[in-house]
Amino acid sequence: MSLDISIIKPQTEHTETIAAICAAGWRQTVEGILSKEYQAKNIDFWYNLERVRHDIQKGAYTHAALIDSKFAGVIGGGMTGSNTAEIFMFYVDETYRYKGVGTRLLEALTQDHMNNGAVAQWVSVQEGNQRGIPFYESRGFVYQERSVSPTDTSEEQVSLRYKRSLPET
Repeated sequence: MSLDISIIKPQTEHTETIAAICAAGWRQTVEGILSKEYQAKNIDFWYNLERVRHDIQKGAYTHAALIDSKFAGVIGGGMTGSNTAEIFMFYVDETYRYKGVGTRLLEALTQDHMNNGAVAQWVSVQEGNQRGIPFYESRGFVYQERSVSPTDTSEEQVSLRYKRSLPET
């Protein structure tokens, strides 16, 4: 039985739900990797309600998935060059994972990227993220490089950069 997944443009009335899904999803990707202190600081910075509302208004959250009018996931991205695009954030509520929600969100964003002339799509994935890495690799993303960034809690956040080619439209 397939779920009826609707893809919509996120609105400011979705702020609290988007913040909660993103905070929970991000926390799961760094669990056991980065300190609770850094997790709290990062979530306070990126997923506070004022920031999320502002980011929705400026279009940073580009697509959301609904199942039976329940918020199931969110994705955001944009063009980073004349023919390159990036997935900036992508989270699916734990309840709806492995049910096609992520695939539908990625397809919607990818179509936007291709419509804007992208022939390459990039994403950064937390090293060790065994939810994200297999998902991206199974959709044609290929590992490019490892990026290490210091945090303000004197830790290292390690991202793996992936890229895939898109068909020219």
